[in-house]
Amino acid sequence: MTLRLDFVSPLPPVRSGIADYSVDLLANLREMADVRLIHLPGQPVAPELAAAWDLAGAEAVGGERLPLYQMGNNRFHEAVHDLAMRHPGVLTLHDVVLHHLLLDRTLGRGDFYGYKESLIHDHGWVGEAAAVAKRWGAYGAAPVFALPAHRSLLRRQRGVLVHSEWAAALVREEEPELRVRAVPMGVPLPPPADREAGLAMRRRLGLPAAAPVVGSFGFQTPIKRTELGIAALAAPGMERVHLLVVGEEAAATGLRQAAARAGVGARVHFAGFLPFADLPAAIAAADLCLNLRYPTAGETSASLLRVMAAGRPAVVSDFAQFADLPDAIAVKVPLGGGGDGGSAAEAAELGLRLARLLAEPGRLRAMGEAARQHVRAHHDPRRAAAAVAAACAEWAAAPPPVGPGEADRPPRVAPPSSVVWGRLAGEMEVRGAELPWREGERRRLEVVLRNRGAARWAAGAAGAGGVALVVKLIHGGRDLLADRPWLPLSRDLAPGGEARFAVDVRRPPGPPGVPYPDGVTRMPLSPDGIRLWIEPHLFGGLGLSQMGGPRWERDI
Repeated sequence: MTLRLDFVSPLPPVRSGIADYSVDLLANLREMADVRLIHLPGQPVAPELAAAWDLAGAEAVGGERLPLYQMGNNRFHEAVHDLAMRHPGVLTLHDVVLHHLLLDRTLGRGDFYGYKESLIHDHGWVGEAAAVAKRWGAYGAAPVFALPAHRSLLRRQRGVLVHSEWAAALVREEEPELRVRAVPMGVPLPPPADREAGLAMRRRLGLPAAAPVVGSFGFQTPIKRTELGIAALAAPGMERVHLLVVGEEAAATGLRQAAARAGVGARVHFAGFLPFADLPAAIAAADLCLNLRYPTAGETSASLLRVMAAGRPAVVSDFAQFADLPDAIAVKVPLGGGGDGGSAAEAAELGLRLARLLAEPGRLRAMGEAARQHVRAHHDPRRAAAAVAAACAEWAAAPPPVGPGEADRPPRVAPPSSVVWGRLAGEMEVRGAELPWREGERRRLEVVLRNRGAARWAAGAAGAGGVALVVKLIHGGRDLLADRPWLPLSRDLAPGGEARFAVDVRRPPGPPGVPYPDGVTRMPLSPDGIRLWIEPHLFGGLGLSQMGGPRWERDI
Protein backbone atom coordinates (compact mmCIF):
# COMPACT_ATOMS: atom_id res chain seq x y z
CA MET A 1 0.00 0.00 0.00
CA THR A 2 1.32 3.46 -0.92
CA LEU A 3 2.25 5.66 2.00
CA ARG A 4 0.12 8.81 1.81
CA LEU A 5 1.43 11.85 3.67
CA ASP A 6 0.30 15.39 4.42
CA PHE A 7 3.53 17.40 4.77
CA VAL A 8 2.92 20.20 7.29
CA SER A 9 5.70 22.77 7.53
CA PRO A 10 6.65 26.36 6.77
CA LEU A 11 7.79 26.45 3.15
CA PRO A 12 9.84 28.87 1.07
CA PRO A 13 9.82 31.84 0.81
CA VAL A 14 9.32 31.79 4.61
CA ARG A 15 12.67 32.76 6.22
CA SER A 16 13.15 29.54 8.14
CA GLY A 17 15.88 26.94 8.07
CA ILE A 18 13.15 24.31 8.40
CA ALA A 19 11.52 25.62 5.22
CA ASP A 20 14.83 25.10 3.36
CA TYR A 21 15.25 21.67 4.98
CA SER A 22 11.74 20.71 3.82
CA VAL A 23 12.56 21.39 0.17
CA ASP A 24 15.61 19.13 0.35
CA LEU A 25 13.66 16.36 2.07
CA LEU A 26 10.67 16.57 -0.27
CA ALA A 27 12.83 16.13 -3.38
CA ASN A 28 13.59 12.56 -2.23
CA LEU A 29 10.49 11.80 -0.17
CA ARG A 30 8.21 12.05 -3.21
CA GLU A 31 9.91 8.93 -4.62
CA MET A 32 8.86 6.94 -1.53
CA ALA A 33 5.38 8.26 -0.72
CA ASP A 34 2.36 10.08 -2.12
CA VAL A 35 3.00 13.53 -0.59
CA ARG A 36 0.62 16.47 -0.40
CA LEU A 37 1.82 19.86 0.87
CA ILE A 38 -0.28 21.75 3.40
CA HIS A 39 -0.54 25.50 2.94
CA LEU A 40 -0.36 26.99 6.42
CA PRO A 41 -2.68 29.93 7.06
CA GLY A 42 -1.06 33.33 6.67
CA GLN A 43 2.14 31.95 5.12
CA PRO A 44 3.16 32.22 1.46
CA VAL A 45 4.20 29.28 -0.69
CA ALA A 46 6.70 29.80 -3.49
CA PRO A 47 4.99 29.59 -6.92
CA GLU A 48 7.38 26.89 -8.13
CA LEU A 49 6.41 24.68 -5.17
CA ALA A 50 2.70 25.31 -5.65
CA ALA A 51 3.05 24.35 -9.32
CA ALA A 52 5.07 21.17 -8.65
CA TRP A 53 3.07 19.71 -5.76
CA ASP A 54 -0.46 18.79 -4.76
CA LEU A 55 -1.37 21.62 -2.38
CA ALA A 56 -4.19 21.70 0.20
CA GLY A 57 -5.32 24.02 2.97
CA ALA A 58 -4.90 23.33 6.68
CA GLU A 59 -8.55 22.23 6.93
CA ALA A 60 -7.68 19.13 4.87
CA VAL A 61 -5.43 17.69 7.60
CA GLY A 62 -7.00 14.84 9.52
CA GLY A 63 -8.37 12.76 6.68
CA GLU A 64 -6.97 9.49 5.36
CA ARG A 65 -3.43 10.82 4.97
CA LEU A 66 -0.85 10.63 7.75
CA PRO A 67 0.28 14.11 8.83
CA LEU A 68 4.06 14.56 8.85
CA TYR A 69 4.76 17.67 10.93
CA GLN A 70 7.95 19.75 10.95
CA MET A 71 8.07 21.43 14.36
CA GLY A 72 10.36 24.33 15.22
CA ASN A 73 10.66 26.82 18.03
CA ASN A 74 9.47 30.07 16.50
CA ARG A 75 6.31 31.86 15.40
CA PHE A 76 6.34 30.26 11.93
CA HIS A 77 5.33 26.96 13.57
CA GLU A 78 2.27 28.10 15.51
CA ALA A 79 -0.13 26.64 12.94
CA VAL A 80 1.92 23.41 12.83
CA HIS A 81 1.55 23.15 16.61
CA ASP A 82 -2.21 23.73 16.50
CA LEU A 83 -2.78 21.13 13.78
CA ALA A 84 -0.57 18.56 15.53
CA MET A 85 -2.52 19.05 18.76
CA ARG A 86 -5.77 18.23 16.94
CA HIS A 87 -4.65 15.54 14.49
CA PRO A 88 -2.08 12.91 15.66
CA GLY A 89 0.70 12.22 13.22
CA VAL A 90 4.46 11.79 13.00
CA LEU A 91 6.23 14.89 14.28
CA THR A 92 9.80 15.86 13.44
CA LEU A 93 11.06 17.79 16.45
CA HIS A 94 13.74 20.12 15.10
CA ASP A 95 14.15 21.86 18.49
CA VAL A 96 13.77 19.81 21.66
CA VAL A 97 12.80 23.00 23.51
CA LEU A 98 9.58 24.72 22.34
CA HIS A 99 9.34 27.25 25.16
CA HIS A 100 10.20 30.23 22.93
CA LEU A 101 7.21 29.45 20.70
CA LEU A 102 5.00 29.23 23.78
CA LEU A 103 6.21 32.65 24.92
CA ASP A 104 5.44 34.12 21.50
CA ARG A 105 1.92 32.71 21.33
CA THR A 106 0.91 33.60 24.92
CA LEU A 107 2.89 36.25 26.80
CA GLY A 108 3.80 37.86 23.50
CA ARG A 109 0.09 38.62 23.14
CA GLY A 110 -0.55 39.51 26.77
CA ASP A 111 -2.04 36.10 27.61
CA PHE A 112 -0.49 35.26 30.98
CA TYR A 113 -3.14 32.71 31.94
CA GLY A 114 -2.71 30.78 28.70
CA TYR A 115 1.03 30.67 29.39
CA LYS A 116 0.52 29.44 32.94
CA GLU A 117 -2.04 26.81 31.92
CA SER A 118 0.25 25.43 29.22
CA LEU A 119 3.22 25.19 31.59
CA ILE A 120 1.08 23.47 34.24
CA HIS A 121 -0.04 20.88 31.65
CA ASP A 122 3.55 20.20 30.63
CA HIS A 123 5.47 20.66 33.89
CA GLY A 124 3.07 20.62 36.86
CA TRP A 125 3.78 22.90 39.80
CA VAL A 126 7.26 23.64 38.47
CA GLY A 127 5.70 25.18 35.38
CA GLU A 128 3.27 27.18 37.49
CA ALA A 129 6.11 28.60 39.59
CA ALA A 130 8.06 29.57 36.44
CA ALA A 131 4.96 31.22 34.98
CA VAL A 132 4.40 33.34 38.08
CA ALA A 133 7.99 34.59 37.86
CA LYS A 134 7.41 35.59 34.23
CA ARG A 135 4.27 37.48 35.22
CA TRP A 136 6.39 39.87 37.26
CA GLY A 137 8.92 40.45 34.54
CA ALA A 138 11.55 37.84 35.47
CA TYR A 139 12.65 37.05 31.92
CA GLY A 140 15.78 35.02 32.64
CA ALA A 141 16.75 32.29 30.18
CA ALA A 142 17.12 29.41 32.67
CA PRO A 143 13.41 28.39 32.90
CA VAL A 144 12.99 28.77 29.13
CA PHE A 145 15.63 26.12 28.41
CA ALA A 146 14.98 23.97 31.50
CA LEU A 147 11.25 23.58 30.71
CA PRO A 148 10.88 22.40 27.08
CA ALA A 149 7.08 22.93 26.99
CA HIS A 150 6.47 20.06 24.58
CA ARG A 151 4.94 17.27 26.68
CA SER A 152 1.28 17.68 25.70
CA LEU A 153 2.23 18.01 22.02
CA LEU A 154 4.52 14.97 21.87
CA ARG A 155 2.17 12.70 23.82
CA ARG A 156 -0.51 13.23 21.16
CA GLN A 157 1.67 11.99 18.27
CA ARG A 158 1.99 8.53 16.77
CA GLY A 159 5.75 8.98 16.79
CA VAL A 160 8.51 11.58 17.13
CA LEU A 161 11.57 12.02 14.90
CA VAL A 162 14.71 13.93 15.91
CA HIS A 163 18.06 14.48 14.22
CA SER A 164 20.54 13.31 16.87
CA GLU A 165 20.88 10.46 19.32
CA TRP A 166 21.47 13.09 22.02
CA ALA A 167 18.03 14.59 21.37
CA ALA A 168 16.40 11.13 21.19
CA ALA A 169 17.86 10.14 24.57
CA LEU A 170 16.65 13.41 26.11
CA VAL A 171 13.07 12.91 24.90
CA ARG A 172 13.03 9.24 25.98
CA GLU A 173 14.26 10.19 29.43
CA GLU A 174 11.42 12.68 29.86
CA GLU A 175 8.67 10.56 28.23
CA PRO A 176 9.64 6.87 28.15
CA GLU A 177 6.35 5.75 26.55
CA LEU A 178 6.84 7.81 23.37
CA ARG A 179 7.97 6.30 20.08
CA VAL A 180 11.16 8.24 19.32
CA ARG A 181 13.70 7.72 16.58
CA ALA A 182 16.79 9.63 15.42
CA VAL A 183 16.98 10.06 11.64
CA PRO A 184 19.62 11.82 9.53
CA MET A 185 19.09 15.45 8.58
CA GLY A 186 19.26 15.38 4.79
CA VAL A 187 21.73 17.92 3.42
CA PRO A 188 22.51 17.85 -0.31
CA LEU A 189 26.23 17.77 -1.00
CA PRO A 190 26.99 20.92 -3.03
CA PRO A 191 30.09 21.42 -5.15
CA PRO A 192 33.12 22.24 -2.99
CA ALA A 193 33.42 25.87 -1.98
CA ASP A 194 34.37 27.89 -5.07
CA ARG A 195 37.34 30.17 -4.44
CA GLU A 196 36.43 32.68 -7.16
CA ALA A 197 32.84 32.92 -5.97
CA GLY A 198 34.13 33.46 -2.46
CA LEU A 199 36.45 36.26 -3.58
CA ALA A 200 33.59 37.91 -5.45
CA MET A 201 31.44 37.76 -2.30
CA ARG A 202 34.30 39.24 -0.28
CA ARG A 203 34.45 42.19 -2.66
CA ARG A 204 30.68 42.60 -2.46
CA LEU A 205 30.69 42.62 1.36
CA GLY A 206 33.85 44.69 1.82
CA LEU A 207 36.06 41.88 3.10
CA PRO A 208 39.82 41.93 2.33
CA ALA A 209 40.80 39.33 -0.26
CA ALA A 210 43.76 37.97 1.71
CA ALA A 211 42.57 38.27 5.35
CA PRO A 212 41.54 35.20 7.38
CA VAL A 213 37.73 35.17 7.67
CA VAL A 214 35.55 33.37 10.21
CA GLY A 215 31.87 33.01 9.28
CA SER A 216 28.77 32.83 11.50
CA PHE A 217 25.71 31.64 9.55
CA GLY A 218 22.02 31.50 10.41
CA PHE A 219 19.45 33.47 12.36
CA GLN A 220 21.44 35.46 14.94
CA THR A 221 20.13 35.05 18.49
CA PRO A 222 21.93 35.40 21.84
CA ILE A 223 22.28 31.62 22.21
CA LYS A 224 24.43 31.51 19.06
CA ARG A 225 27.01 33.48 21.04
CA THR A 226 28.27 35.48 18.07
CA GLU A 227 29.13 38.18 20.59
CA LEU A 228 31.78 35.82 21.97
CA GLY A 229 33.26 35.48 18.48
CA ILE A 230 33.35 39.27 18.22
CA ALA A 231 35.20 39.51 21.54
CA ALA A 232 37.68 36.86 20.36
CA LEU A 233 38.78 39.18 17.53
CA ALA A 234 40.47 41.34 20.18
CA ALA A 235 42.62 38.42 21.44
CA PRO A 236 46.38 38.31 20.70
CA GLY A 237 47.08 36.76 17.29
CA MET A 238 43.68 37.72 15.89
CA GLU A 239 44.61 41.22 14.69
CA ARG A 240 44.12 40.38 10.97
CA VAL A 241 41.04 38.17 11.32
CA HIS A 242 37.62 39.35 10.11
CA LEU A 243 34.19 38.01 11.12
CA LEU A 244 31.40 37.61 8.57
CA VAL A 245 27.89 37.45 10.09
CA VAL A 246 25.26 36.08 7.69
CA GLY A 247 21.65 35.92 8.80
CA GLU A 248 18.85 38.02 10.16
CA GLU A 249 19.61 39.47 13.59
CA ALA A 250 17.10 39.02 16.42
CA ALA A 251 16.03 42.09 18.35
CA ALA A 252 18.25 43.23 21.23
CA THR A 253 21.25 41.04 20.34
CA GLY A 254 23.42 44.15 20.17
CA LEU A 255 26.15 42.68 17.96
CA ARG A 256 27.15 45.99 16.40
CA GLN A 257 27.42 47.60 19.83
CA ALA A 258 29.51 44.64 21.04
CA ALA A 259 31.89 45.08 18.09
CA ALA A 260 32.26 48.80 18.88
CA ARG A 261 32.96 48.08 22.58
CA ALA A 262 35.62 45.53 21.69
CA GLY A 263 37.28 47.96 19.28
CA VAL A 264 36.87 45.56 16.32
CA GLY A 265 33.93 47.18 14.52
CA ALA A 266 35.92 47.58 11.28
CA ARG A 267 36.55 43.81 11.18
CA VAL A 268 32.96 42.63 11.71
CA HIS A 269 30.82 42.50 8.55
CA PHE A 270 27.04 42.08 8.71
CA ALA A 271 25.53 40.64 5.53
CA GLY A 272 22.02 40.27 6.96
CA PHE A 273 19.61 37.74 5.45
CA LEU A 274 20.90 36.40 2.14
CA PRO A 275 18.87 34.53 -0.48
CA PHE A 276 19.53 30.81 -0.47
CA ALA A 277 21.25 31.09 -3.86
CA ASP A 278 23.90 33.43 -2.34
CA LEU A 279 24.82 31.13 0.56
CA PRO A 280 27.41 28.98 -1.30
CA ALA A 281 29.41 32.10 -2.20
CA ALA A 282 29.10 33.45 1.36
CA ILE A 283 30.35 30.13 2.75
CA ALA A 284 33.22 30.14 0.24
CA ALA A 285 34.16 33.63 1.47
CA ALA A 286 34.92 32.22 4.94
CA ASP A 287 37.85 30.02 5.95
CA LEU A 288 35.95 28.27 8.73
CA CYS A 289 32.59 28.38 10.49
CA LEU A 290 31.85 29.59 14.02
CA ASN A 291 28.86 27.73 15.46
CA LEU A 292 28.80 28.24 19.23
CA ARG A 293 25.64 27.43 21.20
CA TYR A 294 24.73 27.89 24.84
CA PRO A 295 22.23 27.17 26.08
CA THR A 296 20.81 24.91 23.41
CA ALA A 297 17.25 24.09 22.40
CA GLY A 298 18.51 20.69 21.22
CA GLU A 299 18.49 21.55 17.54
CA THR A 300 20.73 20.00 14.91
CA SER A 301 22.10 22.99 13.05
CA ALA A 302 21.25 22.82 9.33
CA SER A 303 23.38 25.91 8.73
CA LEU A 304 26.38 24.14 10.30
CA LEU A 305 25.87 21.03 8.16
CA ARG A 306 25.59 23.13 4.99
CA VAL A 307 28.88 24.85 5.81
CA MET A 308 30.59 21.52 6.44
CA ALA A 309 29.06 20.06 3.25
CA ALA A 310 30.79 22.84 1.33
CA GLY A 311 34.12 21.78 2.85
CA ARG A 312 34.51 24.20 5.73
CA PRO A 313 35.51 23.02 9.24
CA ALA A 314 33.68 24.26 12.34
CA VAL A 315 34.44 25.69 15.75
CA VAL A 316 31.68 24.64 18.17
CA SER A 317 30.87 24.69 21.88
CA ASP A 318 31.85 21.48 23.67
CA PHE A 319 28.30 20.99 24.84
CA ALA A 320 25.20 18.80 24.32
CA GLN A 321 24.66 17.53 20.75
CA PHE A 322 27.75 19.33 19.40
CA ALA A 323 30.05 17.25 21.61
CA ASP A 324 29.22 14.26 19.34
CA LEU A 325 30.91 15.82 16.29
CA PRO A 326 34.20 14.09 15.39
CA ASP A 327 37.35 15.99 16.35
CA ALA A 328 38.55 15.66 12.75
CA ILE A 329 35.87 18.08 11.52
CA ALA A 330 35.25 20.39 14.49
CA VAL A 331 37.30 22.23 17.10
CA LYS A 332 35.43 22.20 20.41
CA VAL A 333 35.71 25.13 22.79
CA PRO A 334 34.82 24.45 26.45
CA LEU A 335 32.18 26.63 28.02
CA GLY A 336 33.49 29.35 30.30
CA GLY A 337 32.33 30.10 33.83
CA GLY A 338 29.51 32.44 34.73
CA GLY A 339 29.77 36.21 34.90
CA ASP A 340 31.99 38.60 33.00
CA GLY A 341 35.16 36.87 34.16
CA GLY A 342 34.06 33.59 32.66
CA SER A 343 33.04 35.23 29.38
CA ALA A 344 36.37 37.06 29.11
CA ALA A 345 38.30 33.85 29.76
CA GLU A 346 36.20 31.97 27.22
CA ALA A 347 36.72 34.69 24.59
CA ALA A 348 40.47 34.53 25.18
CA GLU A 349 40.44 30.74 24.83
CA LEU A 350 38.36 30.98 21.66
CA GLY A 351 40.72 33.57 20.21
CA LEU A 352 43.72 31.37 20.98
CA ARG A 353 42.19 28.33 19.25
CA LEU A 354 41.03 30.32 16.24
CA ALA A 355 44.45 31.93 15.81
CA ARG A 356 46.19 28.52 15.90
CA LEU A 357 43.76 27.00 13.44
CA LEU A 358 43.86 29.90 10.98
CA ALA A 359 47.68 29.78 11.06
CA GLU A 360 47.62 26.21 9.66
CA PRO A 361 46.08 26.28 6.15
CA GLY A 362 46.93 22.62 5.59
CA ARG A 363 45.05 21.59 8.70
CA LEU A 364 42.08 23.75 7.68
CA ARG A 365 41.93 22.04 4.28
CA ALA A 366 42.14 18.57 5.84
CA MET A 367 39.38 19.36 8.34
CA GLY A 368 37.22 20.82 5.56
CA GLU A 369 37.58 17.68 3.45
CA ALA A 370 36.78 15.50 6.46
CA ALA A 371 33.72 17.67 7.22
CA ARG A 372 32.46 17.24 3.67
CA GLN A 373 32.88 13.46 3.84
CA HIS A 374 31.10 13.38 7.20
CA VAL A 375 28.03 15.05 5.69
CA ARG A 376 28.20 12.74 2.66
CA ALA A 377 28.30 9.65 4.89
CA HIS A 378 25.80 10.62 7.60
CA HIS A 379 23.39 13.15 6.09
CA ASP A 380 22.70 11.94 2.57
CA PRO A 381 19.24 13.32 1.61
CA ARG A 382 18.01 10.07 0.08
CA ARG A 383 19.06 8.12 3.15
CA ALA A 384 17.34 10.72 5.34
CA ALA A 385 14.11 10.54 3.32
CA ALA A 386 14.15 6.74 3.46
CA ALA A 387 14.47 6.82 7.27
CA VAL A 388 11.55 9.27 7.54
CA ALA A 389 9.39 7.20 5.19
CA ALA A 390 10.19 3.97 7.07
CA ALA A 391 9.18 5.51 10.40
CA CYS A 392 5.96 6.91 8.93
CA ALA A 393 5.04 3.55 7.38
CA GLU A 394 5.72 1.76 10.67
CA TRP A 395 3.74 4.22 12.80
CA ALA A 396 0.93 5.15 10.40
CA ALA A 397 -1.61 2.86 12.03
CA ALA A 398 -0.26 3.13 15.58
CA PRO A 399 -2.38 5.02 18.09
CA PRO A 400 -0.88 7.86 20.13
CA PRO A 401 0.79 6.48 23.26
CA VAL A 402 -1.82 8.15 25.48
CA GLY A 403 -5.37 9.37 24.97
CA PRO A 404 -6.25 13.07 24.67
CA GLY A 405 -7.38 13.31 28.30
CA GLU A 406 -4.21 11.69 29.62
CA ALA A 407 -2.05 13.88 27.38
CA ASP A 408 -3.45 16.98 29.09
CA ARG A 409 -3.04 15.63 32.61
CA PRO A 410 -0.19 17.38 34.45
CA PRO A 411 2.87 15.18 34.96
CA ARG A 412 3.58 13.46 38.22
CA VAL A 413 6.21 15.84 39.52
CA ALA A 414 7.68 15.48 42.99
CA PRO A 415 6.14 18.16 45.21
CA PRO A 416 8.12 21.33 45.84
CA SER A 417 10.38 21.47 48.84
CA SER A 418 10.45 23.82 51.81
CA VAL A 419 13.86 24.83 50.46
CA VAL A 420 12.14 26.78 47.66
CA TRP A 421 8.42 27.01 48.48
CA GLY A 422 6.89 30.06 50.12
CA ARG A 423 3.78 28.63 51.81
CA LEU A 424 4.15 25.77 54.30
CA ALA A 425 0.71 25.19 55.77
CA GLY A 426 0.37 22.67 58.57
CA GLU A 427 -1.12 21.68 61.91
CA MET A 428 0.42 20.87 65.29
CA GLU A 429 -0.99 19.02 68.28
CA VAL A 430 0.72 19.00 71.70
CA ARG A 431 -0.26 16.23 74.11
CA GLY A 432 0.62 16.17 77.79
CA ALA A 433 0.67 19.92 78.53
CA GLU A 434 -2.76 20.02 80.18
CA LEU A 435 -3.26 22.29 83.17
CA PRO A 436 -2.75 22.33 86.07
CA TRP A 437 0.98 21.72 85.85
CA ARG A 438 2.66 21.70 89.25
CA GLU A 439 5.86 23.59 90.00
CA GLY A 440 8.91 21.40 89.42
CA GLU A 441 6.88 18.71 87.62
CA ARG A 442 8.68 17.07 84.69
CA ARG A 443 6.61 15.90 81.74
CA ARG A 444 7.26 14.18 78.42
CA LEU A 445 5.20 15.94 75.78
CA GLU A 446 4.22 14.37 72.46
CA VAL A 447 4.21 16.85 69.59
CA VAL A 448 2.37 15.73 66.44
CA LEU A 449 3.25 17.77 63.35
CA ARG A 450 1.12 17.45 60.19
CA ASN A 451 1.94 18.83 56.74
CA ARG A 452 -1.26 20.26 55.23
CA GLY A 453 0.34 22.17 52.35
CA ALA A 454 1.44 21.36 48.80
CA ALA A 455 5.18 21.37 49.52
CA ARG A 456 7.39 18.67 50.96
CA TRP A 457 9.01 19.71 54.26
CA ALA A 458 12.70 18.87 53.96
CA ALA A 459 14.44 16.97 56.73
CA GLY A 460 16.74 18.95 58.99
CA ALA A 461 19.75 17.36 57.34
CA ALA A 462 19.00 19.47 54.24
CA GLY A 463 20.45 22.47 56.06
CA ALA A 464 19.00 25.79 54.90
CA GLY A 465 15.33 25.17 54.15
CA GLY A 466 15.16 22.04 56.30
CA VAL A 467 12.56 21.94 59.08
CA ALA A 468 13.16 21.57 62.82
CA LEU A 469 10.99 21.84 65.92
CA VAL A 470 11.87 24.78 68.18
CA VAL A 471 10.78 24.61 71.86
CA LYS A 472 11.03 27.65 74.15
CA LEU A 473 10.20 28.01 77.84
CA ILE A 474 9.93 31.74 78.63
CA HIS A 475 10.30 32.74 82.29
CA GLY A 476 11.40 36.09 83.67
CA GLY A 477 12.16 37.38 80.17
CA ARG A 478 14.56 34.50 79.43
CA ASP A 479 14.29 31.31 77.37
CA LEU A 480 15.22 28.55 79.81
CA LEU A 481 15.71 26.11 76.88
CA ALA A 482 17.88 28.41 74.78
CA ASP A 483 20.86 26.05 75.00
CA ARG A 484 18.82 23.01 73.97
CA PRO A 485 19.35 22.02 70.30
CA TRP A 486 16.45 22.26 67.88
CA LEU A 487 14.74 18.97 67.02
CA PRO A 488 15.19 18.44 63.25
CA LEU A 489 12.80 16.42 61.13
CA SER A 490 14.48 13.06 60.75
CA ARG A 491 13.00 12.52 57.26
CA ASP A 492 11.23 14.54 54.61
CA LEU A 493 7.56 15.12 55.40
CA ALA A 494 5.37 14.77 52.29
CA PRO A 495 2.08 16.66 51.91
CA GLY A 496 -0.44 14.91 54.18
CA GLY A 497 2.34 13.30 56.20
CA GLU A 498 2.78 13.30 59.96
CA ALA A 499 5.82 13.42 62.25
CA ARG A 500 6.02 12.93 66.04
CA PHE A 501 8.46 14.34 68.56
CA ALA A 502 9.03 13.59 72.26
CA VAL A 503 9.91 16.71 74.29
CA ASP A 504 10.92 16.67 77.98
CA VAL A 505 10.01 19.83 79.91
CA ARG A 506 10.24 20.62 83.64
CA ARG A 507 8.01 23.42 84.89
CA PRO A 508 9.96 26.04 86.90
CA PRO A 509 8.53 27.86 89.95
CA GLY A 510 6.09 30.66 89.20
CA PRO A 511 2.39 31.55 89.13
CA PRO A 512 0.17 29.15 87.17
CA GLY A 513 -1.29 29.93 83.75
CA VAL A 514 -4.94 31.06 83.66
CA PRO A 515 -7.31 29.08 81.39
CA TYR A 516 -9.88 31.08 79.43
CA PRO A 517 -13.29 29.87 78.21
CA ASP A 518 -12.04 29.51 74.64
CA GLY A 519 -9.39 27.04 75.81
CA VAL A 520 -6.48 29.40 75.13
CA THR A 521 -4.16 30.58 77.89
CA ARG A 522 -2.59 34.00 77.61
CA MET A 523 0.40 35.63 79.15
CA PRO A 524 -0.44 36.45 82.77
CA LEU A 525 -0.05 39.97 84.02
CA SER A 526 2.74 38.90 86.36
CA PRO A 527 6.26 39.23 84.84
CA ASP A 528 7.04 35.97 86.63
CA GLY A 529 4.61 34.04 84.36
CA ILE A 530 5.74 31.00 82.37
CA ARG A 531 5.00 30.43 78.69
CA LEU A 532 5.68 27.24 76.72
CA TRP A 533 6.15 28.07 73.02
CA ILE A 534 6.54 25.42 70.27
CA GLU A 535 6.91 26.05 66.51
CA PRO A 536 8.40 24.29 63.48
CA HIS A 537 11.09 26.49 61.99
CA LEU A 538 13.22 26.63 58.84
CA PHE A 539 16.97 26.40 59.25
CA GLY A 540 18.26 29.70 57.93
CA GLY A 541 14.76 31.16 57.64
CA LEU A 542 11.48 31.95 59.34
CA GLY A 543 9.11 30.24 61.70
CA LEU A 544 6.45 28.33 59.78
CA SER A 545 3.71 30.43 61.39
CA GLN A 546 4.87 33.25 59.11
CA MET A 547 4.38 30.99 56.08
CA GLY A 548 0.92 29.60 56.79
CA GLY A 549 2.17 26.99 59.25
CA PRO A 550 1.37 26.23 62.90
CA ARG A 551 2.55 27.57 66.25
CA TRP A 552 1.48 26.42 69.71
CA GLU A 553 1.66 28.55 72.90
CA ARG A 554 0.39 28.03 76.43
CA ASP A 555 0.91 29.78 79.75
CA ILE A 556 1.70 27.01 82.20
